[in-house]
Amino acid sequence: MRRARVAVSVTFALHGAVMGSFATRIPWLQDQLNVNTGELGLALLAPAVGSLLTMPTASRITHRYGGRAVTRWLICLWCGALALPALAPNLPVLCATLAVYGAASGMSDVAMNAQGVVIEQRVGRSIMSGLHGMWSLGGLIGGGVGSVAAHAEVDARLHLGVMAFALAVAGAVVGGLLLDVRSEAGAAEPPRFALPSRAVLIIGLVGFCAVFAEAAGHDWCAVYLTQVTGASPGVAAASYSAFAFTMAAGRFCGDAVVRRLGTVAVVRLGGTLGSLGGVIVVIAREPLPAIVGFMLIGLGIAVIIPLVFAAAGNAANTPSEGVAGAATISYSAGFLAPSAIGWIAEASTLPVSFTLVTAMLAAVLLGAGVLRRGTGGTGATGGTGGTGTRPAVRRRTTIAPPPRRS
Repeated sequence: MRRARVAVSVTFALHGAVMGSFATRIPWLQDQLNVNTGELGLALLAPAVGSLLTMPTASRITHRYGGRAVTRWLICLWCGALALPALAPNLPVLCATLAVYGAASGMSDVAMNAQGVVIEQRVGRSIMSGLHGMWSLGGLIGGGVGSVAAHAEVDARLHLGVMAFALAVAGAVVGGLLLDVRSEAGAAEPPRFALPSRAVLIIGLVGFCAVFAEAAGHDWCAVYLTQVTGASPGVAAASYSAFAFTMAAGRFCGDAVVRRLGTVAVVRLGGTLGSLGGVIVVIAREPLPAIVGFMLIGLGIAVIIPLVFAAAGNAANTPSEGVAGAATISYSAGFLAPSAIGWIAEASTLPVSFTLVTAMLAAVLLGAGVLRRGTGGTGATGGTGGTGTRPAVRRRTTIAPPPRRS
């Protein structure tokens, strides 16, 4: 279990590193293809479309080929896809490559989270928050390398090609250490496009609210600081760093808090902190209070998605089936939130638009109890207590023993 936990932690970091690497070279893509902001925005919708269309298929693939092989090769595919957008000669090809990039992202995301749920079940205590913390760390590292490359004016084709190769090799090596999770012989094969069950749907709606707030904070915090509080560009950029820092810190500390308080209590606490942050953002007219508000939003939502995936993985027939359903529902908010905030702000003001974010965070607080349905009230992702007792192992998955070491 220790080896598998390290392997899945590194897998999460690799996934985040790909995302961070790509984000730093978007300006290069815009300049290289000479596209305007509207055309670039249209292209950047393609990853979300590719991801949402393919995530529901991940459960069937995992059932057929096993968790270790699927996670390993999907991560390699995701890392390799990093090199594709920089090779696009025009906007239509860029959209096509970004759709492939998004599809690989979504399917590998489901597979690695399913691995995390199985390991969490086996060790009998919360680990999902820390795994998502590793994703954030990987994103910071990938983004840092990309920023250095961009500052040095390294051609993005070279930068992303080298990163894609190095990360794919690392994914292939680490993927061999993951758990070989397989469905039991005779278990019914999931449908090609699995729709979430009612329990997973309800759990996923909590994730939808959290991702909505996360996407709004990521995309609009700097703009909010500039337009509403009159902050300088440097201070506005610092607001994003503060938001991302509290999210990462909250994820690394989240497992210890979950073990002590339990899933439902932690989600309620997160919803409370996030709602408080949303109220502060809405009423703030100076930079410092607004930054504090965004930091509270980041801290409040930090562990929500890891706990949603853990609960959904336990509520479904197999972890991959539950994670696929919850991820599809939750991540669709990332597709809707930035545009919704912009539309409301255009019709009124940015503070008014962030009342919707505050309402979403309040919904997380009110809906926290539904996550108990995926845990049976106990266990690593447990109910209201922090006993850390071992949850029931899923009925339809088995774990092949690892090869003996010489």
